Amino acid sequence: MVSRSKFFMACMLSICAWGMGQAAHAQAYPDKPIKLVVPFPPGGATDSLGRVLATAMGDELGQSVVVENRPGAGTVVAASAVSKSPADGYTLFLGASSTLMHNLVLRPDLPYDPFTSFTPIGLVADMGLVLLANPNLEKSELKEVLELARSNPGKLTYSSFGVGSSSHFAGEALKSVSGADITHIAYNGSGPSLTALMGGHVDFAVDTGVASASLVNSGKVKAVAAMAAERLPNLPDVPTVAESGFPGFDVSTWFTLLAPAGLPEAVLAKLEATLEKVLNDAEMQKKLVELGLIPHHGSGKAVMDRVDAELPEIRKLAETANIKLD
Repeated sequence: MVSRSKFFMACMLSICAWGMGQAAHAQAYPDKPIKLVVPFPPGGATDSLGRVLATAMGDELGQSVVVENRPGAGTVVAASAVSKSPADGYTLFLGASSTLMHNLVLRPDLPYDPFTSFTPIGLVADMGLVLLANPNLEKSELKEVLELARSNPGKLTYSSFGVGSSSHFAGEALKSVSGADITHIAYNGSGPSLTALMGGHVDFAVDTGVASASLVNSGKVKAVAAMAAERLPNLPDVPTVAESGFPGFDVSTWFTLLAPAGLPEAVLAKLEATLEKVLNDAEMQKKLVELGLIPHHGSGKAVMDRVDAELPEIRKLAETANIKLD
C-alpha cells in the first residue's frame, strides 16, 4: 500500500510536471502556421478585416496566420467546423455577432452552442449599419422619412441583405421604436440589396457603412441615419438614429476572435495579449477605420458580457417582429 506521504509527493510532482508542461507549451506556441477561419466569401468587409488581422497577429506571434474562407448559412458552416477543431490554438475563428446571438435565436437545430463550443479571445471591431434611401426620394432626414412611412402604412419598402441578418434586425428595431410600418424585402447579400435600392425597386435599405459609403459619396443612394450609437467614421456627416429623436438607439454588427472550447490557459493568455497589442496599435486602428470599421477591443469576458446584454433584445425583437428563417 502506498503511504499518504508518498501519495502526496506523487501528486505534487504531477502538478509540477503539468505546470512545467503548460509553461513549455506557452513558450513553444506557436511553432507552426495558424489558421484563421472567416465565415464569409473573399472580397467582403469581413474578409478584409480577417486578412488585416491575420497579418498583424502573424507579425506579432512570429508565425504566419493563414485566412481560410468558409462561407455559408449565416456563419453556421464555419462556426460548426471550428467548434469541432482541436483546441490547440492553431484554429481561430473570426466570428460575428450573428454567430453568437442571431443564429441561436433563429436556428433551433444549431450544430454548435454559442456558450460552450468556443473560447472567446476578445472583441475586434464593430461594423456600423446605416438606413439608406433611394436617391429619387425627396425626403432625406429620418424624421421626414418616418412621417412619410406613417402616412403610407405598409406601402413603403426596405431591403436587407438577408432574413435574420443584422440589417433585418436593425430595420425591425427602427420600426419598433418609431411605430413606422415599412415592408421588409430580403435579398441575398449587400450587392443585390443595394442594386435594388439604386434601381428604385425598394424605397429604403439597411446596409453596412462599409458596403454603402462609396454609393453615398457618389450620390447613387442617400444616407438617412447611422444606426450605431456614434456616427460612422467613413460617413461622419450622417447623423445617428439616436441624434435624430430616438435616444439610446444602438444597433450594429460586431466581430470577435474565438477558438474552440477548451483552449489551454497559457495559449489563451498569449492570444489575448497579442490581440490587445495588435488592436491598440495606432496604425492598425487607422486601417480598420479606412475599411469603414469601428475599432473595439475587449477581453474574452467582454465578448460574453456583450452577448448577455444584447441577446434578450434580439430574442424579444425576433418574437415581436416575427422574424423567422424560411
